[in-house]
Order: sequence, then structure tokens, then C-alpha cells
Amino acid sequence: MDQIPTRDVLDSLIENGLHEIRRETSGLLLSGFSAGLDIGFGPLLMAVVLTLSQGGFGDLTTELVLASVYAVGFLFVILGRSELFTEHTTLAVIPVLDRQASVGELGRLWGLVYLGNIVGGLLFTLLAVILMPDLGVVSPAAFETIAHKLVSHDLHWLFVAGIFAGWLMGLLAWLITAAQGTLSRIALIWIVTGTISLLHLPHSIAGNVEVLFGLFVSSAVTPLDYLAFLVLATLGNACGGAVFVAVLKYGHVVRGAR
Repeated sequence: MDQIPTRDVLDSLIENGLHEIRRETSGLLLSGFSAGLDIGFGPLLMAVVLTLSQGGFGDLTTELVLASVYAVGFLFVILGRSELFTEHTTLAVIPVLDRQASVGELGRLWGLVYLGNIVGGLLFTLLAVILMPDLGVVSPAAFETIAHKLVSHDLHWLFVAGIFAGWLMGLLAWLITAAQGTLSRIALIWIVTGTISLLHLPHSIAGNVEVLFGLFVSSAVTPLDYLAFLVLATLGNACGGAVFVAVLKYGHVVRGAR
């Protein structure tokens, strides 16, 4: 894969972060809403695979197929340049570190994109659970299985695993900026988001759809389960991307340039 110099990657991320921070409110909300809708196709395809497959979570072949289809939603969002809370918005921390933007401006960006992502995911889930079972390709049991995978863990796991998911998503944004060419970027998205799926890490926006699947079709997933997942996964994602990617990579690039 062709790459550009590290300092140029940082400068590009600062420029992109400032562009996002300065976008109009309506533009950020609509872009976030679009991303929340589009990312739902990954979890939906996972439900289709579980419905049609003889295997399940834990079966190697099924896990690999699930990881591949999970990446589809991220491909739609990232290549479509919609705003996703855990990708470029996490690296919008870098302009704040560079003192070209304020914490308040970053908070505005995060809040608007996050709201759009969650509402978009909610609408997608409603459409999926109402329409898909009648088509005969998805069973309610598959929706419940996907949700249970994320809410059956201890609360501290959600936060710690969320850090790893946010770390990987921040790293993905960095790598995509460094890579040149659509094929290279597709490969990176597939590898990184497939890794998140294989490790069963909680991604707050894709996971929003996954847990809502269970909430809408099964009494085994409660509103409290959903809220606990959303809060802890979100905090973990933000921490992982901001600390382990934005802060560390900004620090080593800036100090290395001195």
C-alpha cells in the first residue's frame, strides 16, 4: 500500500477534524443520521447468516463469515463519508490537542454526530424487525442471539472491551488517511472492523443496532441492558480512540518533528 509521510497524515487529520468541527449543525445531524442507518446493514447481514447457517457463534467458519458481513456496514459509512462517532470524530481530538479548536467545539461535534448515529440506528432497527422476518431470511431468534452476545457480559467488560473497539476505530481512521487508493482502504476497513467482530468487541453505534434487535424482539434483553451497553460502550470507545490513538500519535509525531 502506498503511504504518505506521517507528518502529512497528522496535518490531513487536523484539517479534516477542523472541517468536521466547523460544519453546520444540520449537516452534522444528517450525516450522522445517514451513518446510523447505513451501518445497520452489517448487523442485519449477521442475522441473515445466523438464520441460514448451521453454525453459530463459536463455530470458526460462521465467525469468519459474520466478521466479513459485519464489515459491510462500515464500508458503506466510511467510503460514503458519513459521520461516525467512533471514526473520524474521535480523531477530531487532534485539532484540540493542536490548540486549533476548543473542547466545547469538540463536544458539539461529538454530541451532534452521536445523536444522529443513535436515531438513525433506531429507525433502521425498527424497519428491520418489522419487515425482515416476513421475507423469510431472518428469524427473531437470530436477532436475540446477536443482542445477547453483547449484553451477557459484566459491566466492566463493556467498558474495557469498548476501549479496544475505540482504539481500533481510531487506528482505522489514521490508516485510511495514510493509505492511498480505494482498494487499500477497503482492505483496511475489512481487516479492522472484522477484527472487532471476531473479538466480539462492543462498538457503540453498530452495537446500538445489535442490542436494539434483542430489545425489540425478546424479553430477555431489557431497557436497562440497552442503556448499560450504550453508556459503557460509548465511554470506552471515546476513551480508546482519544487516548490510544489521538493523544499518542499526535505526541509522537509532534515530538519527532522537533
